[in-house]
Amino acid sequence: MVLSIKTFQELSLSELYDLLQLRSGVFVVEQDCVYQDVDGKDEKALHVLGMIDNKLVAYTRCFKPGDYFNEASIGRVVVHKKHRKKGLAHLIMKRSVETIVKKYQTKQIKVSAQTYLKSFYEAHGFKKKGAKYLEDGIPHISMILNIKQLT
Repeated sequence: MVLSIKTFQELSLSELYDLLQLRSGVFVVEQDCVYQDVDGKDEKALHVLGMIDNKLVAYTRCFKPGDYFNEASIGRVVVHKKHRKKGLAHLIMKRSVETIVKKYQTKQIKVSAQTYLKSFYEAHGFKKKGAKYLEDGIPHISMILNIKQLT
């Protein structure tokens, strides 16, 4: 998988279309959850694109502190259904964390995690913070990664 990081302005129209299609295909259709994916925050995000054979198969968006949560954050973590169970989510998550640490020199990263993915985020050092809550009708938990030393 080839990973690239782009600002909103650097995304081509095709890349923007592909990432919106991937996100809605998983979060709206596959998870049967009607919610506003296009939330006006993509313009502030760094977009991490995972490509195989020039097709978008994995994606995240990253925010500096204050642009989404008080902490830096990673969201919309998604892998196309046909490419799951291959470690791609771990690769794109690792690159997303590295990107935030390098670009924003931050000591904390927050995710709003679907509860069934708690162990996935724990594998990347995130720790549960607070009680379970519903976000768009799906159980979530806040999780924080404390960066011990900046790289």
